[in-house]
Amino acid sequence: MDKAQTVYKKDEFRDRLGIVSKEGKRKWVYPKKPKGKFYLYRTILSFFLLSFLIGTPFVKYHNEPLFLFNVIDRKFILFGSAFGPHDFFLMLVAMLVLVVSIVLFTVVYGRVFCGWICPQTIFMEMVFRKIEYWIEGDSSKQKALKISSWNKEKIIKKSAKQLIFFSISFLISNVFLSWIIGVDKLFAIATDPPREHLAGLIAILAFSSAFYGVFAWLREQACILICPYGRLQGVLLDQNSIVIAYDYKRGEPRGKIKKNLKEQTKGDCVDCNLCVDVCPTGIDIRNGTQLECINCTACIDACNAVMSKINKPKGLIRYASAKAIKNSFRLSFLSARVIGYTLVLIVLVTILLTLALTRSQIDVSILRTPGLISQQQPDNKISNLYDIKITNKTFANIPLELKLNEPNGEIKIVSNQLLIKPQEILESKFFVVLPKETLKEIVTPLTINVYSNGKKVDAIHTSFMRQVDQ
Repeated sequence: MDKAQTVYKKDEFRDRLGIVSKEGKRKWVYPKKPKGKFYLYRTILSFFLLSFLIGTPFVKYHNEPLFLFNVIDRKFILFGSAFGPHDFFLMLVAMLVLVVSIVLFTVVYGRVFCGWICPQTIFMEMVFRKIEYWIEGDSSKQKALKISSWNKEKIIKKSAKQLIFFSISFLISNVFLSWIIGVDKLFAIATDPPREHLAGLIAILAFSSAFYGVFAWLREQACILICPYGRLQGVLLDQNSIVIAYDYKRGEPRGKIKKNLKEQTKGDCVDCNLCVDVCPTGIDIRNGTQLECINCTACIDACNAVMSKINKPKGLIRYASAKAIKNSFRLSFLSARVIGYTLVLIVLVTILLTLALTRSQIDVSILRTPGLISQQQPDNKISNLYDIKITNKTFANIPLELKLNEPNGEIKIVSNQLLIKPQEILESKFFVVLPKETLKEIVTPLTINVYSNGKKVDAIHTSFMRQVDQ
């Protein structure tokens, strides 16, 4: 076999998907149950993330959810602050920060998000896969159960698994809907007669079916074929990106350990194939960085366990960069590159949070009506007409009151009252009436204080004009 044929055979895995057979049929992945230090860390993190996901919708601030993403009604709440269509500029900033953050994060840290934080991975590996192990056993028992005849045991196990899968999918759909419509509306849908909330009931069933299809059938295909972030990995990673990598310089050539040999000529990899057996996407990490790898660390735990048994150093498979493996040096997570990119990420997120949390709940603008001169009023007084525009960014009715701070005078609202409905813009007019003797100049500075329920919310600075002959 010549060199070209050897290279082709070595890299032929890149020409096809590991989850598709030569006949074009799907190859179901039955990963061996993982265990180890990283798997324990992921389990602990998943517990806190799931607790946050399920418990947060029940947390309220000022009688509103702490978080809400109601796309249908254009109602959004972040950390108790309401957002609506008037905050479109924040959405643009958020999208910009998100895109830049994804690029920077992936360039430095690879797909660590996929393996540790992504809801798809957490639900699949920490919920559904654990149930599968509990009901059907480890990978070998699952394979044996699949090819066995439909006896009583198989019917019971398969039926119980699918029933539990759909029940959990139904629970997940309710959890996600609670983030969209709030727990109060969700409770109403669940307790009221179905005909009163038919649209909500259909939405829950649709979400449940979608989640069930993803976790019971699509599974790893959601990461490999559907997820756009996974597709971006190929163009965002470089030789310095931190990924899960196999140290081929230390591991090759592979081979079994022979007890009678005093001096081993093989590399540290004993070709036990456990790193492949535990992979939830069915790849061989020893082939290098691949699109299907979600950085779940299962192969690291499996390999470290083997290295401990044969008295070899751990880390044959580890977090590293391609450059670190090639040049045989340990990757430092405190390198200038990692620190610099991380600081940029922190700055971007800080800017977004600052803009979001420091914005005002009410925007008030006051301008003197253009094209109108001052008006003579009874009792030797002069008035100016003003336009007022008020934007209510909250989800509550807000009454406003205008008061002159200086000079002394009075304000007459044309519409009698200023009551702004949630997420609406109110435009109105009002007169400022001042005694003639207080107007020493043609242009007099004005300060109008804006009050809501007796609390000062803004102070607007404008001017009052009189004609020369007045």
